[in-house]
Amino acid sequence: MAVPLAALLLASLLTAPSAVALPACPQIFGHGGYPTGANAWERDQVRQPNNPTAIQKYKSWGASGVEADLQLTKDGTKAVMWHNTSTWGLTGTKKNITEIWWAAGDTALQGRTITRGPFQGETVHTFREWLSAMKTAGMVGLVEIKPEARQSLLSSTASIKTRGWAEVLDPVKENYRSQEIILYSHDSALAAELKKRVTDAGMTQVLSGGPIWPEVTKWEEPPPSWTLNENAWKGALASGAKRVATDYTPQFNAWLEGKCQ
Repeated sequence: MAVPLAALLLASLLTAPSAVALPACPQIFGHGGYPTGANAWERDQVRQPNNPTAIQKYKSWGASGVEADLQLTKDGTKAVMWHNTSTWGLTGTKKNITEIWWAAGDTALQGRTITRGPFQGETVHTFREWLSAMKTAGMVGLVEIKPEARQSLLSSTASIKTRGWAEVLDPVKENYRSQEIILYSHDSALAAELKKRVTDAGMTQVLSGGPIWPEVTKWEEPPPSWTLNENAWKGALASGAKRVATDYTPQFNAWLEGKCQ
């Protein structure tokens, strides 16, 4: 018996591939915007995901990972998660991070709390504590070793240099097999020393896998409109980027809806 033409057409429509396949959605890496220009630190609102409260907030906004900031206290004695050169934005006497101890002295870093912005009241955390919070959240950690860390990581005193690198790399050695950790530095000398040491330790995977950074805005407080980055986001999505870093985590997550799968 012949099959009716209408039935053949319906079957064809039901089995035909979608005319336009949506690209895969990139993983979002949240980054806390930092002002630019003169005296930028005065306007900083400490948005960086360097503590557990911020980590959970960025995850709730749709981030799969975050970019955070590693520094070392005096003579490489403690690896800590903080972004400013000094303790500006924290309680206590203003001092450069490289000039104070973690737990000793009347200017110690431990116990100081954030005084402004969305994460006011949070404390400064050690690198180990931060990695633990990231593991609990199930997020990828992209860690910038800040240029200030040269004070210990490139020290001419061997004991200081050894101690500093142990503070950075021992927590990574303990955790990189069970959680994804990516290390980098904008400082070329630090980056070269980092590459040598992780290669010697057999951990070269911690140097790769980072996101692209397509945004064109210069952050300010209050923040510029996210729409200034829309063309850059379109370009990143069209290029097939698998991971994208953004200062606008919730806005980028919402913008992706319906544009990828």
